[in-house]
Amino acid sequence: MQAIQSQPDVADGVDEFIRIRRDLHAHPELAFEERRTAALVAQKLLEWGYAVTKGLGKTGVVGSLRRGEGGRSLGLRADMDALPIAERGTVQWKSRSPGVMHGCGHDGHTATLLAAALRIARTSDFCGTLHLIFQPAEEGAGGALQMMADGLFEKFPCDAVFALHNMPGIETGHFVFRSGPTMASSDDVTITLRGVGGHGGMPHRAVDTVVAAASIVMALQTIVARNVDPIRTAVVTVGALTAGQANNVIPESATLKLSVRALDATVRTQLRERIVELVRLQAASYGVQAHIDWQPGYAVLVNSPRETALATRVATELFGGDRVLANGEPLTASEDFAFMLEKIPGCYFFVGNGGTGTPGGCMVHNPGYDFNDAIIEPGAAFWTRLVEEYLKP
Repeated sequence: MQAIQSQPDVADGVDEFIRIRRDLHAHPELAFEERRTAALVAQKLLEWGYAVTKGLGKTGVVGSLRRGEGGRSLGLRADMDALPIAERGTVQWKSRSPGVMHGCGHDGHTATLLAAALRIARTSDFCGTLHLIFQPAEEGAGGALQMMADGLFEKFPCDAVFALHNMPGIETGHFVFRSGPTMASSDDVTITLRGVGGHGGMPHRAVDTVVAAASIVMALQTIVARNVDPIRTAVVTVGALTAGQANNVIPESATLKLSVRALDATVRTQLRERIVELVRLQAASYGVQAHIDWQPGYAVLVNSPRETALATRVATELFGGDRVLANGEPLTASEDFAFMLEKIPGCYFFVGNGGTGTPGGCMVHNPGYDFNDAIIEPGAAFWTRLVEEYLKP
């Protein structure tokens, strides 16, 4: 790894961390492959006086800093992994890894927490223990669960945990909070239908999986419309339907892939029960066999009221009410920080990456996306003040 030299003091601002962010962007790493990123993070934290633990959750890093005799402890988390997307941008720091890019801003989240780490180490007055959690594999691979399975909160006890995510479409540096259910659960479902293949001109000699699949796709949409309480949120998306290759061949099998999301654990259970029942009965009505492979994904992300109120107050005091939304809308995207919040109270919030029509407004998971470096400064300032407030002497 090419070393990046620290600037001499905090007053030098965020230039170093913009450079770090762009370096990370140029060298993206997929889930559980974040070795270069983890090494850079560990190097910096050690330079600044943190006790560093590496290899938690395979490639995760935890930096700990204790001051005074206070018994309270706080965790701040940043994700580090990239996405399997070919970058379309033309910036000088464009990804040098073909087919891999930081398309969700985890490079910026890491750089922002590092910027805060330096400020906290050099200038903050607090009493207690701070744990900075640099997590691998947020993008679908469950890095939070892996870190927790490796004893994250047993080795580094936290009274509360916080995390941020940039959000395109929101004005640069504006903060959005929400108490309660904030992001949806996400389950992956694969439905395999098996019938009898045959000649397209003699359908009566076959058992058609395509017709059955088409009927199932349409019937699945009635679950949200007619089974789930209209006041509650649910999503059933059929993202893929594959069957056959020729127009005159009835295929013996068809496969559907679903994304199922909810903002309530009860609704999540209801969706599973209804989907399984509907698919089996629909398939049977066409004489087709159905196999359902249900892979539970991320849980509903639920922010705790007290920690959310604290974070909202800190942001308002720092930036003013015009830049803070205290009760934002929930999102049907998913986030594995939800698993940490199931165990430890805390808050997951958003920082605006740029309004619609601005360079920072390109949506995440898009080949043209890039993190807005202008939000490193307010993000680091918020983290610093939050530590000082939560761990007051």
